[in-house]
Amino acid sequence: MMNRNDFDANGGSHTTGSTRRAFLFTTAGVLGAVALWSARLPGVASAHDRRGDGPATVTIVNFGADGKPTGKAVVPHVVKPDADWQKQLSPISFDVTRNAGTERPYSGDTWDLHARGIFRCVCCDNALFSSETKFESGTGWPSFWQPIAKENVVETTDRSLGMARTEISCRECDAHLGHVFDDGPRPTGLRYCMNSAAMHFVKLA
Repeated sequence: MMNRNDFDANGGSHTTGSTRRAFLFTTAGVLGAVALWSARLPGVASAHDRRGDGPATVTIVNFGADGKPTGKAVVPHVVKPDADWQKQLSPISFDVTRNAGTERPYSGDTWDLHARGIFRCVCCDNALFSSETKFESGTGWPSFWQPIAKENVVETTDRSLGMARTEISCRECDAHLGHVFDDGPRPTGLRYCMNSAAMHFVKLA
């Protein structure tokens, strides 16, 4: 196959038919390369990457009913077909966690929750956030200044809206949770802006 450089350098010496064929081959190659490059952009491919191309096991920190850590554990990486997730989850939870959707602000059931407890993944029950780090951000989504354990979440670059954001997902099952921003309160200065639909709340014993 001729590349663009060969065509530019030698086009004058080919017949018209040869030149036309070279142009078509070159154009197809360039378009194919662009498509492949676009598909691999962070954020563009992330929804598909969450569907199973991961490790067989992951390491998380477990937490007891009293909210205290009980130690690290190696657990299976939870992967299911969409049909199984749809049976398990509500439509909004499926859209948020499996398709990286976003619930409407002030529509979730935990954005203004003030009880003491742990926010766990709605898909796999992994501990994600503690009420001790929750704060009122005024955004209409539950917000925290840090996760309950850094091992329990994953940060990736999301470019889906034409901007670079840091996406937060569940380490155990890859569920999309929300994004983290650098406009939060002390001591971290971070705002983990999560979706209520991605978590369920468990009160401390």
